[in-house]
Formats: sequence, C-alpha cells, structure tokens
Amino acid sequence: MAVEQGSALVCLPTYNERDNLVSLLDEILATAAVDVLVIDDNSPDGTGSVAQHYARREPRVHVLNRPGKLGLGTAYVAGFRWGLERGYRFLFEMDADFSHQPRYLPELLRAIEGADLVLGSRYVAGGGTENWGLGRRMLSRGGSLYARTVLGLPYSDLTGGFKLFRREVLEAIELSSVHATGYAFQIELTYRAWRKGFRIKEVPIVFYERTAGRSKMDGKIVAEAVTEVWRMRWRDR
Repeated sequence: MAVEQGSALVCLPTYNERDNLVSLLDEILATAAVDVLVIDDNSPDGTGSVAQHYARREPRVHVLNRPGKLGLGTAYVAGFRWGLERGYRFLFEMDADFSHQPRYLPELLRAIEGADLVLGSRYVAGGGTENWGLGRRMLSRGGSLYARTVLGLPYSDLTGGFKLFRREVLEAIELSSVHATGYAFQIELTYRAWRKGFRIKEVPIVFYERTAGRSKMDGKIVAEAVTEVWRMRWRDR
C-alpha cells in the first residue's frame, strides 16, 4: 500500500536521548514517507532543544515538550492525541534509542494494508534480539507468555513497543482510561484492540540493544506488568 506523505506519524518519546536523536531522525526521514513527533519529557541532557533545532529546519519533524518525566505510556497517549487531532491516518510507536530500526518502517506500512494494528515481533519466524543476555531474554519471553496465558491473547510478542495503528483503533480503545506504562502499556493497547475485534498482524523485527545512553527498564515496570495484566482480565469480567 502506498502511504501518502503526511498520512503517517511516528510517535517518538524521548528522555535523555541527545546522543541518538539526530542520526535517528535522519534515518527515519530517509527511509519512509512519514512525519515524526518527538515527545520530550524535559530531558536534562537537552534532548528537547536538539529536537526543536531539528524541527526548525525540517517541516516533517514536530516537537511536543512536556514539563517532566511522566512515563512512557502517557507520552505515547499524548502523541497519539496530537496526531489524531491533526488528521493522521496511521500512527507508529517507536523507541528513540535505535532498538527499533527505521529500516522496518516500510515493512510495517506494507503490513497495515491487511490489518488494523501491526506488531513488530521479536518472537515470530525471522524476528529476534541482538546483544541481550540470558536474563533479559527470559524476562521478555516470559512476560509475553504470562500475558498470553492470563488474557488469552494469540500473539507471540505482547511487550514490544514497535507498533503501527490505524487511527480507528486508537479512536476506539478509550485512550483516556489507559494509565499503564512500560510493558503493561504495550500489553493493554494490544488487548483492547483485540477485544474490540480489530485485525492484528505480527511482522518479524530484530530488536537491538541500545549502544548509547542508558536503558529505562527497571523493576517497577516489570512489577506493574505483573499486576496490571490481572486488572485487565478482571475489569473485563
């Protein structure tokens, strides 16, 4: 499917990603016919200023500055709302640390032709991870298995954050009531889309461990996912 320029938006939350941002934006814009919204949570390293400078010379890049570190889930929700208000038909989630490679953007756009939500999946044939230790691999695979078991979802990678939504999905899943962050946020959006009957497709990606900056993963994110999955199930009951 040929996606017209101005119809797809990459939502790119940032917090202390100054070392990655310019090269990532360059690669995204060179790879796919998309616009980019940088959602910066007042990064102490000046990432927001770098983004603003870039946006002044590149009309396809926009910046949404937030007053502080408010959580990944709320950053994506803010980005989705910004994009929906401006008429974008397709909206991406994507990390700002090169873990999600821009080269996959065209593949996700092709896949959306027969789907409403496309998941970039590490755990289908052709997908994988690079430079992860055994503990990290077990945590990620175990998290997806746990969520599949509790919620009855048929998808292999529920904790990944490289996704493409049709706007109709985001309009239907009640963004105002989504409060989870991290793994739980990713699980919840896919679960809500599935419960609404939308078509969901997984396409293989390789996830690369970041080479610059520090990971935002911590124990609180994992603990939230464990409890939120049960809340999702019992809310539906």
